[in-house]
Amino acid sequence: MIQAIGLTSNTRKELPPAVDDVSFEAPAGRVTALLGAPGAGKTSALRLMLELQQGRGITHFRGRPLHRIPHPSREVGVLLGEVPGHPARTVRGQLRMLCAAAGVPTGRADEVLEVVGLVSLRDERLATLSRGTDRRLGLACALLPDPHTLVLDDAADGLSPRESRWLHGILRAHAAEGGTVLFSTDDPKEAARTADRVVTLEEGRLVADQPVADFARTRLRPRVAVRSPHAARLGALLAKEARTSRRSVEVVHEDGNRLSVYGSTCAEVGEAAYRHGILVHQLADEVGDMGPTPIVLPANRAEASEGHLGVAERHPGASVGGAGTSGGGDTPVPAGEVGAAHAETPASAIDMSTRAVRPDVAAAAPGEVRPERGASASGITPTAQAYEAPAECPVPTDPPSAPAGALAEPLATPVGSAETADERADGTGNADAAEGVEAADTPNGLPGAPGAPGALGAAGAAGAAGAAAAADAARAHGAPGDVGAVGRVERDRTAGESPLPPPIAVRHGAGPLRPLRYELRRVTGVGTGYLTAVAVLVSSVVISVLLARAGHTPQARLLAAWPREFPLPPAALGAGLLGAIAFGDEFRHPALAADRGTVPRRLGLLVAKLLVATVTALLLATVTVGVNAELLYLLYGQELTGVPADWLSLSASWLGLMVGCAWAGVLAAGIFRSTTAGLAAVVAVPILVVPLVQKVLEGPSVRTAAGISTRLRELVLVPWPFGGERYLTVVAGVVAQPVGGALMLSVTALLCTYLFTTLRTRVR
Repeated sequence: MIQAIGLTSNTRKELPPAVDDVSFEAPAGRVTALLGAPGAGKTSALRLMLELQQGRGITHFRGRPLHRIPHPSREVGVLLGEVPGHPARTVRGQLRMLCAAAGVPTGRADEVLEVVGLVSLRDERLATLSRGTDRRLGLACALLPDPHTLVLDDAADGLSPRESRWLHGILRAHAAEGGTVLFSTDDPKEAARTADRVVTLEEGRLVADQPVADFARTRLRPRVAVRSPHAARLGALLAKEARTSRRSVEVVHEDGNRLSVYGSTCAEVGEAAYRHGILVHQLADEVGDMGPTPIVLPANRAEASEGHLGVAERHPGASVGGAGTSGGGDTPVPAGEVGAAHAETPASAIDMSTRAVRPDVAAAAPGEVRPERGASASGITPTAQAYEAPAECPVPTDPPSAPAGALAEPLATPVGSAETADERADGTGNADAAEGVEAADTPNGLPGAPGAPGALGAAGAAGAAGAAAAADAARAHGAPGDVGAVGRVERDRTAGESPLPPPIAVRHGAGPLRPLRYELRRVTGVGTGYLTAVAVLVSSVVISVLLARAGHTPQARLLAAWPREFPLPPAALGAGLLGAIAFGDEFRHPALAADRGTVPRRLGLLVAKLLVATVTALLLATVTVGVNAELLYLLYGQELTGVPADWLSLSASWLGLMVGCAWAGVLAAGIFRSTTAGLAAVVAVPILVVPLVQKVLEGPSVRTAAGISTRLRELVLVPWPFGGERYLTVVAGVVAQPVGGALMLSVTALLCTYLFTTLRTRVR
């Protein structure tokens, strides 16, 4: 189960927050849809739940916040945006690499490939995948650790209708196995087809939380789509006939010459057009969306007068000739054509400030004016009793079913909410005073809709302890319960005396559970390393041959292809580049920290990268010297390829240079989060650090380190095994060289900086 409590994003300068006090629940074994138009705050809400964005609130996944779960990927599978993988990596290689990161067997990759239907495309590069295939791969990545909860943002975006049906089947199967599914969408029809519960957001606020049956009844209605060059005339005639026959019909004039007729059939509309000789180009049955849930203002707000009412101006649609419902994005029929249709609708039925038809009047039959609840005989509605049911009337526990064509009842609080103004009274029965505070507590900032659960007036004496007990009981029985009350109780428990929910901090992602296997699959999964090695070998061979032809170059520099004019040989630059890519690719394609923007600085990941970089540098150093020696032997004979007397110290210097450059690239790229910065740190060693070291060593010295080998033998009581003092002398000689000393100082400084940043992050 997912419990989101008080999700609120940070304000954006003078703009309102993208998400404002959103609380809802997604039960286990059910599919929950987060519905809203583009810009309604769906993605921001999901990012707040996943702690990917700063704000306030708390989200529990099976009773624990995400940062308290040891392995979040095994609990929550996430699909937000595109798959953050290297374009040259294959589909199967991407999944195998993520298997190592999640600590699951490699065979799991082939299993999810079969589930999402990508077996035939497993060798395709990520750069060549279509939008629909990329969404399938994203779903495979989310399913890879076999999580209990799936959180998907616009999962069906870019999919064909057939692929969308397949995706919905996957989500339904996951929920049938006891998992929790939460996905966002802007299509009400998709939400009605797929979800068991629909949570509706509008402008960052929660406007409805209802079962799919109630959602389909109140938000989706059949309609007749009509296209005619005389749409205005046909709309007026249909409205007139509806009033004459006292039928509940709504005509909405959309863009161009198109009408949407609610509460009628194709046969009735076609017969009416035929009787009046109106040409019709299109006549089809559709399922219409009522658009955003209407908001009802208190009755004491300014209302339009009867004398100035010419057209039912409301945001979703216009009511003509009967009860009103909305059509998403529809515009009302012009007043000049159907103005008479509103002669029988009282002015109090329309609030011009919100352009929303009052439901208590919209549900009345044509020609019949239904008085406001609690209104006096003079027609004046008392403010304090605007939305109170009469005392002598039984209060229903559930909202009444809306008739065909009736305006959907606005849901200012989630369906199933058991909170009224009486419950928030201070225990003395002062419901009127508490009702004045109700506007600040409802998701819309407005009073609850008429007909909302009002049978709880007897619970006015219940205090905070009673609300907490009710919330615990509802949660224990697995019911969605009163989300608003649960949210407030949880916030009070979590934040103590503070009325605000706890802040949300963006945390670094977890490191790979098998870092060495992950790093090996990352390195071998793309061709960058192989291409770099080939470029190093080719350039080294060319430079070595040219140096041998020119002469006057020591044998050691010939084999390493290192001219005196170059700060570093090509092999050392290649090793540093490969080391820099090890962390640079993590930031360019953050597979470990998808949607977080930062790669976790974990010591295990660093050790794995340094180990792989060391092996790569040693192989590159050995192959470079071997290829250069073989080619020089073929061209010039054995003269240039003999084994020198000081081969041990030369070999140690060469291998130390290669490993040091690789380590410098890894550490610098991890600190500065860039491949370029890693390579720049490698090049800066001979250009900047070496002159500084030489300047220090050239100064006057009173004592020298002569005789170090003798003192090393005297350091221990027993002889060094296998001539260990000789190797130590060689290492000391390498460090004493300007390049060796500068490289050692640089690597030490970078390593200390990396460890410092890692510890600082953990302390934060």
